[in-house]
Amino acid sequence: MSHTFYIAASYAVTGFVVAVLCLWVWLDGRGRQRDLAELEAAGHRRRSAARAAAGEAA
Repeated sequence: MSHTFYIAASYAVTGFVVAVLCLWVWLDGRGRQRDLAELEAAGHRRRSAARAAAGEAA
């Protein structure tokens, strides 16, 4: 194996791993957003929203 092939293969594998991790994070974020939407539709609210409403009233 030449050094050029080794370096190119290393970059290719690294690029693939980074792309897979980005896709995983993006898909997981969509899932968490869906979970939050379901909770809010069920009537659950975020604690930060309650603090913001209390701050506006004060």
